This record gives sequence, structure tokens and C-alpha cells, in this order.
Amino acid sequence: MTASLKAVVLISGRGSNLLAIADAIEAGQLQAKIALVLSNRPDAAGLELAAARGLATAVVDHRDFSSRAEFDLALQSVIDGVNPDVVVLAGFMRILGAAFVTHFLGRLVNIHPSLLPDYPGLNTHRRALEAAEATHGCSVHYVIPELDAGPVILQSVVPVLPTDSVESLAERVLVAEHLAYPRALELIAAGRVCLQSGEVWLDGRPARPEDKVR
Repeated sequence: MTASLKAVVLISGRGSNLLAIADAIEAGQLQAKIALVLSNRPDAAGLELAAARGLATAVVDHRDFSSRAEFDLALQSVIDGVNPDVVVLAGFMRILGAAFVTHFLGRLVNIHPSLLPDYPGLNTHRRALEAAEATHGCSVHYVIPELDAGPVILQSVVPVLPTDSVESLAERVLVAEHLAYPRALELIAAGRVCLQSGEVWLDGRPARPEDKVR
């Protein structure tokens, strides 16, 4: 069992999931330490919020590199210098290459604003509304080279209301994200969840679909 999960958190914007994770740690709900908050954007609002919490921050600006591969290598070097147990994508708006993902396979997690495998990619809330879905939500998953296709650790379901707009549905899903991400990380911190042979294992066995909705 990992007494305290060492995490590097990658952000590109406001860092709301980062703050939810930090809040869960401070409340004793997540046995983890955020060793570094890393952004590809020097103007990311989440960097200031992280610094205000006393968290170490760093920037690897993607605009400083002529190719995605060069950026990925620079990012990887900074992360490897911390040697984290888990790399947490929290609103990180860059597609990471296969070599980077493979390097951190089993330690790289993401949260996606849909109930995967439904609605990978962008504009998930609009697409769910257009499809007249009764439910929507978010998924915490291990990252694999295929976009938004990694094995799901945990999902949180929210209702889609008849009066919903894209904005109101997005707000409800964001609240679910702020609960789901710390829960999933705590499963990892407690040694209950891991990636094994391309599958999520829970408590020493392959996770069943019903295990993943919380």
C-alpha cells in the first residue's frame, strides 16, 4: 500500500480539478502529495492558485518547441526528475504522443467529461444534449496512446435535465469531476487499483463494469 501517493499534476487552464485534489488531500480524504504542478502555458490561472497553496510549479511552454515530440521529451524530463507515482492530467489541453504515454503507462491518468466510451474528444456536453441522453457524466481513466480510449477506473453519472443548456450540464458534470478524481486517486493510493495487461484491476481482480460507477 502506498502511504502517500506522489503526484505530478498537469494543467493548462484554471486548475479546478487540481484544487479539488488539493482540497481532498488537505481534508484527509486522499493520501497523496502534489510534488509538482506543471503547465504548458505560463499564463495558466491554475499556476497562481497552486503557488498560493504552497505547491511547487513549473512551466514547459509548448510554443518553445518546433515539434510535439520535442515538447513531449522536455515534459517527460521534468516529470522524471520528480519520479512521481502518478501523473495526473487535470485540464491539460495538449495531445501527448505515443512515446510519452508509453513511458508513463500505468502511471498516467486523465478525467474526461463523458461516460466513456461515449463521446470521446471535444464538445461532449453539446453532443450529449443533441443525442437526448438521459444521463451524462465523467470518467477517470488510464491514458493509452489512443485518445480517450484508456481503461476506465471510475465514472460518475449525472442526470440530463429537460431544461439543461450546454453550460448548465457542464457545471453539473464539473461538480461530479471534483468528486470523482480524488476518489479514483485514492483507490490508486490505497493500492486497490492498478493497470494490468491493459485492464483495470480492483482489489486483485479485473474490475467489473458495476465497480466503476460511484
